[in-house]
Amino acid sequence: MGLPDTTDDQIQSSAENIEAAAQPAQLYDIIGQDPSSGAPSRILAAIQHRGETTWFFKMTGDASLVEQQKPVFIAFLKSLSFTAEQTQSQLPPGHPDINGMDNSAAGPISHDGQPNWQVPAGWTEISGGQFLIAKFTITGDGGATAAVNVSSADGDGGGLSANVNRWRGQLGLQPTDTLSTTALTVNGGEAQLVDMSGTDASTGQPAEIVGVIVSESGATWFYKLMGDPKVVATQKDAFTKFVQGVKY
Repeated sequence: MGLPDTTDDQIQSSAENIEAAAQPAQLYDIIGQDPSSGAPSRILAAIQHRGETTWFFKMTGDASLVEQQKPVFIAFLKSLSFTAEQTQSQLPPGHPDINGMDNSAAGPISHDGQPNWQVPAGWTEISGGQFLIAKFTITGDGGATAAVNVSSADGDGGGLSANVNRWRGQLGLQPTDTLSTTALTVNGGEAQLVDMSGTDASTGQPAEIVGVIVSESGATWFYKLMGDPKVVATQKDAFTKFVQGVKY
């Protein structure tokens, strides 16, 4: 669009919260000029996080035509639907399964980038693929399961609000501007904890998320415990202590 770079805060403040396939997404409306012709041009770009995958939808072209088509573009995004099978089939060949607990094709476990931590008893580490620093599975009574995902990002990783709303989307919850978080004491940084219940968007089953976002030395760490509400309830204290004990 021939525009200068902008800051993360300015980008986040310009986002319009919409829905795509019944989950939260962010819409960006950018007006500028076509660098090749100098004619007025416009981009509508939607970004949505689904599990560990990010989807990008972009309309670009003549500014007036894009403006005319904006409601149609938003309606198109709302009309989308995903299934676990469809998502998996669109992944590159050999990509680890990111939808469920199946780890048969995920490859060897890598400890690259992991800080020093003490893994609670009963947690089984599996490969997190290329997107996660670590992944653990937990099995409760009657075969009920939960999983712990650990990831990190430079800077604020998109900010507290965007990431909590991403987790809300995984529970079938609408995005909110009013976040309910609890401050958590951790080694060498600041952290916020959230606890949310809903329906797992990929399975349709009741689920709970306990998530902790840690700001530490110019990076952000994301810890998420998600799964069967009974398993999550029994593991919440162990999960919290795990996060608090991490040494970066």
